[in-house]
Amino acid sequence: MKINQELCVGCGMCVPYCPVGAIHLEDRKAHIDADACVECSCCRRSGVCRKNAIVQDELSWPRGVRSVMSDVFTVYEGTGVSGRGTEEMKTNDVTGRFRPGWVGVAVEMGRPIAACTFRQVQEVSVALAASGIVEFEPCNPITALMKDNKTGYFQDDILDERVYSAILEFPVKLEDLPRVLELCKQAAEKTDTLFSLDVCSVTQDGQNQKVLEILDKAGMSARPNGKVNLGLGKPAYQF
Repeated sequence: MKINQELCVGCGMCVPYCPVGAIHLEDRKAHIDADACVECSCCRRSGVCRKNAIVQDELSWPRGVRSVMSDVFTVYEGTGVSGRGTEEMKTNDVTGRFRPGWVGVAVEMGRPIAACTFRQVQEVSVALAASGIVEFEPCNPITALMKDNKTGYFQDDILDERVYSAILEFPVKLEDLPRVLELCKQAAEKTDTLFSLDVCSVTQDGQNQKVLEILDKAGMSARPNGKVNLGLGKPAYQF
């Protein structure tokens, strides 16, 4: 994103609409810090600029990945998915991606103010992949940007690209969940950004309660108020 300096009147209305603090006023004009900007387009889509001075410049590789991971309306050609992750975790009732005996895990890094770089995401993805029990979701745009989803290493030319957030998604066997949670705790102590942890489980055979007990033992409090899409109009998956 950039500001057309000829149109900008320096009103400052756009400043609070940047979720990563990349817009500032200088010499009575708004300016966007290109390094800090994650190309989420929130400032432009807000419509707050009365002069239409906020414009989207052409995004070439590798900067274009910022838009893929930050703007929910950008579709990544490699997966056909818009936004930072997939819908599978939220529609498991109709897709059946996570079966009994398995747990879906998502590690979402960044978010408002903090944001993150792929180099920071790689610190976590490499640690998880090295365990040998994690294989990243191939339909996730993040996975498509890796050199190899078995190692967790990303393409070198995108490592310093900054994005609003990035979501690592993967299924693990129920018995491997404690190890994954421990790896996430270790990563949280080392990485210089924020991340949240999502866990998806089916309710068959009391598995949901087992997952809650594993989380409690790991010192993590479950907050079962996540976003859920029920897949209305589609038949429920039969395990």
